[in-house]
Amino acid sequence: DSKKFAILGHGITDSDTNKLIKIDYGDLVTAKVISLKRGVENEPGEIKGTIVNSQIIGEITKNTQFGVFGKLNNLTTLNIDVSKSIEVASREEIREGEAKILCSVNSSNVSKEYKIEIEKIYIENDYNNKSMLIEITDEELLKETGGIIRGLSGAPIIQNGKFVGAITNVLVSNTQMGYGIFADMMIKKIKEND
Repeated sequence: DSKKFAILGHGITDSDTNKLIKIDYGDLVTAKVISLKRGVENEPGEIKGTIVNSQIIGEITKNTQFGVFGKLNNLTTLNIDVSKSIEVASREEIREGEAKILCSVNSSNVSKEYKIEIEKIYIENDYNNKSMLIEITDEELLKETGGIIRGLSGAPIIQNGKFVGAITNVLVSNTQMGYGIFADMMIKKIKEND
């Protein structure tokens, strides 16, 4: 309702220094998947995209270790069905076990649900974006991507019909495993970045 957003679950960093890039203003634009490189042990894959023919859908106001924040201003381009909105779960509601993620990994740009397992919950974590240890278990997604790849950051994690978090990191030694940030932390950071 506020049109505020938090994306990625981690910040945008300089590839040479690995430090957060200071962002005072930027545009959030649509993108289209153009190719996918499957991940393997010790070599995470990636989704490549393009912003050619993109449309501006919002403005970016902050880049932090917990994600990129801003405000949407062109919701019609996104074709959001507000009747499908879901509640945000508190971290206390999250349970180890089955969950799902929503993501698009091909040029159709249609998000699909894929099965995951929440392996461990770090309930007291308020200091970084590694709130949950997760494992990709969906055979279709594993066949296509090999697990968590660059470009899946920010994929929503859903459990019991609630938004519980977003994918943030991959374990390079085992691309089926990675981390997610708590949804309640993302909401807290949206409020702090007003």
